[in-house]
Amino acid sequence: MTAPKEVIDLAEQRIQARANKDFALSDQLRDKISDLGYVIKDSPGGYELVVKPPFEVFENLASVKINPNRLDQKVTICLLIDGWLEDTKECITALLKYMPKDAAILALDLGNKELVGNYLAETEKINQNLVAIHTSQTLEQAGWANSINKLIELNPAEFSVVMDLSSIISGDAITPLINQIDDEFVAAGWKGSLVKIDDEWRSVEDKGEGEVDILLGYLFAIKTKIAQEIPANSKAKFYRNADLEWSLELRSKGHKLVALGNTLPVEQKRHHGYHDSDIEYREKESKKTYDRILQNYRGKTQILSPRR
Repeated sequence: MTAPKEVIDLAEQRIQARANKDFALSDQLRDKISDLGYVIKDSPGGYELVVKPPFEVFENLASVKINPNRLDQKVTICLLIDGWLEDTKECITALLKYMPKDAAILALDLGNKELVGNYLAETEKINQNLVAIHTSQTLEQAGWANSINKLIELNPAEFSVVMDLSSIISGDAITPLINQIDDEFVAAGWKGSLVKIDDEWRSVEDKGEGEVDILLGYLFAIKTKIAQEIPANSKAKFYRNADLEWSLELRSKGHKLVALGNTLPVEQKRHHGYHDSDIEYREKESKKTYDRILQNYRGKTQILSPRR
């Protein structure tokens, strides 16, 4: 559906305001567009106008805010949602069924792809343990690290759980992770790895349960305060290798990580974030992150966990 001429004219004026770096005027024009029932989404080619959904949409991560009273549990499960409606439904349905009573879900809808934001809004109405935030930015525009850091920044709970939509729990996989976090370990995850020193730090290997160098982003819990003090590197736009970089930064600050392995009731379905992403973008951003890992950590064996 084509937007009315009045809305298009405002959008064109906003493009000019942004080009002039008049961001106050840009915000005013965005609000006028919103009042007329449309949301403007910036894109590399200009902008897109879509009908305003029946929920609040923030223009970008920087403008996101929530009522902290919405999150009053001990644990907040942080989900980045970049479309994939059926995966979102399966993941959240399982969480609402099996997560502990002292947990809540904080979901960041990035771009309302496949109308996943509408599903979240409807589910939020009937389940107080789900809090949804909606932004015009897609995950590619906002970046993986910036997005997960924003959720943790907003989280007042003692613990933050980071997980991917491809991880489907079939029982309480959250409590065992939280129970492993103590004075010794600041984070506990489903899958972890050790850096292969004899491969010049260019690969990692799964060593099952125990202390690890790396916690993989499929599912892990971390002390919120620590994650706020030592966030994921904001340069990590794509998720791949970002969990490696974050883990090694935590270890470089003296913190220990532990993996629980197959003792957890979790199954991994198709990981769309990897398999169905743009190959050129995926490889370029993954390489950038791994190059930083090699530059900043390679050879610093003192930060690694004991070999086994």
